[in-house]
Amino acid sequence: MTNKKFWETWNQETVFSFQQEFIEWYEQEKRNLPWRVNLDPYRIWISEIMLQQTRVDTVIDYYYRFMEWFPTIQALADAPDDKLLKAWEGLGYYSRARNLKIAAQQIVTEFGGEMPKTIEEIRQLKGIGPYTAGAIGSIAFQLPEPAIDGNVMRVVSRLFEISEDIAKSSSRKVFEEAMYYIIHQKRPGDFNQALMDLGSSICTPTSPNCLECPIKAYCLSYKNGTMTDFPVKTKKSKPKDVYYVGGIMENSQGEFLLEQRESKGLLANMWLFPIEEVTKEKFEYLQKNWQEKNQQLSFQFEEGAMIAEEEAKIFSDYQQVVWQKRSLGEVTHIFSHLKWHILVFYGRQTGLQELKSNQKWVKEIDFESYVFPKPQQKMLEMFEKNKK
Repeated sequence: MTNKKFWETWNQETVFSFQQEFIEWYEQEKRNLPWRVNLDPYRIWISEIMLQQTRVDTVIDYYYRFMEWFPTIQALADAPDDKLLKAWEGLGYYSRARNLKIAAQQIVTEFGGEMPKTIEEIRQLKGIGPYTAGAIGSIAFQLPEPAIDGNVMRVVSRLFEISEDIAKSSSRKVFEEAMYYIIHQKRPGDFNQALMDLGSSICTPTSPNCLECPIKAYCLSYKNGTMTDFPVKTKKSKPKDVYYVGGIMENSQGEFLLEQRESKGLLANMWLFPIEEVTKEKFEYLQKNWQEKNQQLSFQFEEGAMIAEEEAKIFSDYQQVVWQKRSLGEVTHIFSHLKWHILVFYGRQTGLQELKSNQKWVKEIDFESYVFPKPQQKMLEMFEKNKK
């Protein structure tokens, strides 16, 4: 008998006792979350998509706003893209929001506007993988399906000392086999949510609070003192560093230049201050030479406070801009595979600048009408801070 089959040593009496004790703990300790108010599959679906790669505390306010703006599947299917992305602004991974709308349209056209009730049909919806299908199916429809995410893998790997690498997709089959063996047949939704709550509150990645764990009597790694050995996970490769200069440009009317991203790719259709990719060498040169020479310069626009830099231009375009001769600082933002470094500069427009088709001059009071990704929000925060 190998470790990965340890759950098979449990007889039905052990499985039943485990399930009962675990569900009792969940009933007493479960988190009070807005999407747990009822078993509406739409609410559950939206919450599960939002919770991917995002902390619960962060999601709650977004969830309330999203449900207010798009209270039904039909409302989501009909949502204007700009309003949808605005509702998602700051959550990141914007393809999740776009996939939600596509899936809502599928539900309207293919399932009569009602969330499908089988795992196979739920899996047909855009953006829904095994975990989300298991969560919706088990919580909304009481289907005995596992919802296996990082928290669940961590708990189950410690429970049975499963040594498969959770970073490998092939390992999922092992966790599914274990979960099908122990999942509560009549209350699978509560069982899956109990595992999620346990993983987030007690069976944490680095310092599990085993003494408070409701299932420690069943846990093999607790018995053997191997909790920190599980789960087994290979390290991800570091995100690639990409370097940009960013320009906060203001004209004589107090308007700022915004630029819309292309309709495909990273941050599609979203608005940023213009940014231009540069080499690491140019980034470091500008960072050093534009900061060291003028540490005491006021941010205020004064005669002589901002002059053109001939040694290394900030942008290849925007010749009709006088830049403040110090950067506002560096903004960093990590995507799943990229780490953006943006060196931010402020400049005043001194002449006519022919706008590109994807550019607009916008007053600051109108920024709320535009969808800003996190890098843009960080640049704007840096600008506001420097004005004080």
